[in-house]
Amino acid sequence: MHFRKRVTSRPGAALLAGTLLAAAAPLLMVGQGRQARVPATVAEVAKPGGKLPGSPKIALVQVATGFLDPTNAANANDGSGRIFVVERLGRIRIVEKNGTVRKEPFLDLTNFNPLGSDVQTGFVEQGLYSVAFHPKFKTNGYFYVHYASLPFNGDGVIVRFQVDKASPNHLTPERTRQTAKVLMRIEQPYYNHNGGQIEFGPDGYLYIASGDGGWEGDPLEAGQNLDTLLAKILRIDVNTEDNDKIPYKIPPTNPLYGANSERLMSLFGITELQFSKIKTKSRPEIWAWGVRNPYEFSFDRKTGDLFIADVGQNHWEEIIYQPRSSKGGENYGWPKLNGTKCFPMTGPDDKCAQVGVLPAGEYPHEVPYPGAAPLKDGWGCSIEGLGVANYGGMNGVYLVGDWCSGRVFGLGWDGQKWQLEEMLQTNLQFTAGGYDEDGNVLAVNCNCFYTSDRGATGNPPGTLWRVVPADKVPPGAQVARTIPKGAAAQEVSGGKLTFRHPLDNTALDFNSAPDASLSAQVRQFRDTGRNPFNGNAGAIAEGKTAYGQQCAGCHLEDATGRIGSNLVDGQYNHPRVNTDVGTFEVIYAGGTGAMQPYAGRVPNEAILKMMAYLNSLKKR
Repeated sequence: MHFRKRVTSRPGAALLAGTLLAAAAPLLMVGQGRQARVPATVAEVAKPGGKLPGSPKIALVQVATGFLDPTNAANANDGSGRIFVVERLGRIRIVEKNGTVRKEPFLDLTNFNPLGSDVQTGFVEQGLYSVAFHPKFKTNGYFYVHYASLPFNGDGVIVRFQVDKASPNHLTPERTRQTAKVLMRIEQPYYNHNGGQIEFGPDGYLYIASGDGGWEGDPLEAGQNLDTLLAKILRIDVNTEDNDKIPYKIPPTNPLYGANSERLMSLFGITELQFSKIKTKSRPEIWAWGVRNPYEFSFDRKTGDLFIADVGQNHWEEIIYQPRSSKGGENYGWPKLNGTKCFPMTGPDDKCAQVGVLPAGEYPHEVPYPGAAPLKDGWGCSIEGLGVANYGGMNGVYLVGDWCSGRVFGLGWDGQKWQLEEMLQTNLQFTAGGYDEDGNVLAVNCNCFYTSDRGATGNPPGTLWRVVPADKVPPGAQVARTIPKGAAAQEVSGGKLTFRHPLDNTALDFNSAPDASLSAQVRQFRDTGRNPFNGNAGAIAEGKTAYGQQCAGCHLEDATGRIGSNLVDGQYNHPRVNTDVGTFEVIYAGGTGAMQPYAGRVPNEAILKMMAYLNSLKKR
C-alpha cells in the first residue's frame, strides 16, 4: 500500500543548488538564440546528419576496467571524488579518484541473503540496474538501488540502504540487512524492458524509469494505461519518517496527485476540465507515461532539464526532452507511436495520428522500416543514455551510446532547432552512463550480447570511460578504439599480409602468433589472404554449424540479417567486410559494438570455415 501524505513544500530543492541549477530565469542551451523547446512537428525532430554548434570533438578515456557487466555509474557528491560502478551481478564497486578500484565492493547483494543472491540475473536485461545517492548523503548516508529481485521472480525493487560512517566504503552483510528499507516493488510480467534508472531531480524527488514490462509491442498496453507503473517515468518523495512505516510520499505537484481519490459522484455543475481530472484507477506516482524502455535518463546539471533515452522497437530509437519547467503529465506516445513513427510500421509512408509529445531526436535501426534496404551508416539498435555535457565546447549536449553499433550521438540545441550528430563510432557495447563529481560524462560498456551472453560472471569484463575533449586526452591514456570515416578494406594482391584491427588499423596479434600455434590452413591464409576452405564441402558443413552457433541469432541462418548486416548481398555495415581478409579481421577482433563479445572467442580455423560457408551461399 502506498500513502499519499500531503506535504507543503518540495524537499531538497535547495539542497541541489550546488549541482543542479535552482529555479531562475530561463536559460539558453547550446547556442545563442531562442530557448530549447519540445518539437511541435515531426519536421522539428532531429535525425542523424546534424551538426552541433562549434563542431565539438570528443574521445573516451579509460578510467578503470575489470567490471562484471557494468550497468550504471554515479557519484555521491560528497567531495570524495569516488565513482560508483554498478555491476549486473548485484555489486557496486568503488573507483577512487586516482582510478584505483577497491577490491571490496561498496554493496554486495549476492551475499546478504542467507539463501543466496537477492538479484535475478537469468536474462541479460535483468540484474542490478542503478544507484542513486540522497542529496544529503554526506550527512545521512542514504543511497538507493533498483534491481530485479530473485525472490520476487524478477520484479523490480527499489531499496534504501545506509552507510556506516565508520565504514564509508563497504556495507557488511549485517549492515545491508539492518538498514534495508524497501520503497517500491514493480511487478515484471516478462524478463525484458525493465527500465532501471533512478535519479534525484533538481526538485529533490526521486525519479524512476520503468519499462513497459517486456515481450515486444507492449502486449499489456501499459504505455497508455494509467493504472500500472509500467511504461512510465515515476516521481516520489523519499523523505519520510521511518517510524511511521510510510515507504514514500506522493509529491502534491505530481500530475495525477489525488486523481484516484474516492469522492461523492456529482453529475451537474462540474466542468469538463474537472471531470477530465478524475482517474479512478490511476497511480499517483506517475510523472509521465507512454515510454517503452527508458533504461537511462539524465538531468542536465546546469539547467535541470531532463533527457530520456527510450529504447525503441524494431526500427527507431528516440531521445525525449523534457524542460525543467515541465509540470509532468506528458504522454510520449508508446505504443501508438515509436518516436515519430507509427506502430506498427509497415512501410515508409505510414499515416497515423500524432499521439502525445514528440521526441527531440531519433535515429534508425539498420533497417529503418520493413522491406527497406539496410543502411550503411548512422544507425543503431538500442539507445543508452550517457549524460549531458557542458564542457569541451558542448553546452547542454546530451550524449547517448548505442549498444549494437558502438556509435556515440550528441543531441543539442543550436538556438533554432535540435541537431543530432554522430560523434564517434567505437568498439564498445554501451550499457549506461553517469557523471563524476566534476560534471564529466561517464560511460560503461559490457560484452554481453543476447546471443553470446555467458551470464553475469562469465562475460569478458567491462570498462568505465570518461568523455573528454579530443584535444584534452591525457598523455599515455588509453582511449576507446574508433572507426575512422571512410575506412576501407585492404587490397589483397598476394604476399604476406599485415592483419589490422578493423577500427583503428593497429596490427593484430594474429600477425605475431607462433606458427606452431596455427594450423597449416590458417598459416596459408595469414600469408596469402586466400581462404583455403572455400569450396571444401566438409569445411563448409563445419562452418555452417559454427555459424549457426555464433552468428545466426543476428544474421539468420541464410545470412540475410536481422540485427546485423545482410552478409550475402554486400550490404555490409563495416567498410572492411568486402574481402576475406576484412571479414576475418572483423570476426577475429570484434569490430564495432555488438561484435565485441565474439572477439577472441572463435578459433581461427572455425572463422575461416564460417567464411567458407558464407561464400557458398547464393548471393541475393
